[in-house]
Amino acid sequence: MVLDEPTEADDVFKVNSFTMVIEKELHKQTKDITVDYVNYGMGSGFKLTPEVAVGGGGCGSTSCHC
Repeated sequence: MVLDEPTEADDVFKVNSFTMVIEKELHKQTKDITVDYVNYGMGSGFKLTPEVAVGGGGCGSTSCHC
């Protein structure tokens, strides 16, 4: 996750007082993504869980902790 300005290549969603931006191509692959803030072990962070898992990467197959 990063701070970013939306472009024509992005889907933009307003959730409560937050504006969420995702690239349209990535959104087609993942479908909707659930964003949670979690406390675990000795830290905390955002957990991203896509409706549809997309392959590979260092974040695991069904969710990503960033």
